Amino acid sequence: MSSLKEILSFNDSFVTDKKYEPFITTKYPDKRIVILSCMDTRLVELLPKAMNLRNGDVKIVKSAGAIVNHPFGGIMRSLLVAVYELKADEIYIVGHYDCGMSAIDPDQMLGHMVERGVKQEIIDIISYSRVDLKEWLRGFGDVTTSVMKSVDLVRSHPLMPKGIPVHGLVIDPSTGRLDLVTDGNTVISK
Repeated sequence: MSSLKEILSFNDSFVTDKKYEPFITTKYPDKRIVILSCMDTRLVELLPKAMNLRNGDVKIVKSAGAIVNHPFGGIMRSLLVAVYELKADEIYIVGHYDCGMSAIDPDQMLGHMVERGVKQEIIDIISYSRVDLKEWLRGFGDVTTSVMKSVDLVRSHPLMPKGIPVHGLVIDPSTGRLDLVTDGNTVISK
C-alpha cells in the first residue's frame, strides 16, 4: 500500500501553515561537515541528535552500510561535491552496530529479485557483462573494518584534497554512543 496520498495531504497543510519556516537555512553546511551514514531507519533522527547537529549544520549522504564501494561512484561524487562546491572541510563516515548490510546474503537477495519479477536471464546477462553481482551485493562482516575501508578509500582518493580530515565512527543504534574508529586530524598532521 502506497503512502503517497497521505504524504501529499500532510505536505499541503505543512506548506499552507508555513511549518517549514523553522527549517529555513542555506545550502552550505554551517559546521562545514559532510557525513556519510547508513540509511538505517534508526539513525534518521538519532544520528544528528547524538552528534549535536541541527538542520543546516551538515550535509548528510546515505548509503546502505555507509559504504563507499567505488572510487568513481555516486557516493564518492557526493563527498567531492560537498567539499569542492558546498564548503565542507571535514568528512565523517559513520557506520553502526547491528547493520543489515552485515547480514546480506547475495544469493538470497538475487533470489528475492527473481521472486519479485526480475528475469533470471537479465541477471545472467549482467553477470556475463563481467559485473560480479554477488560481490556488488555483498555486505560486510565487521562494521569497524568496513568503516575503515571506506575511510581509506576517501582519504586516498586522487581528487580529495590532502588537508581534509576523514574521520571514522561507529554508532550504537540503541543508545547513540559513538565509538571512534579513526581520527582524521591525526592522519593529516603526520
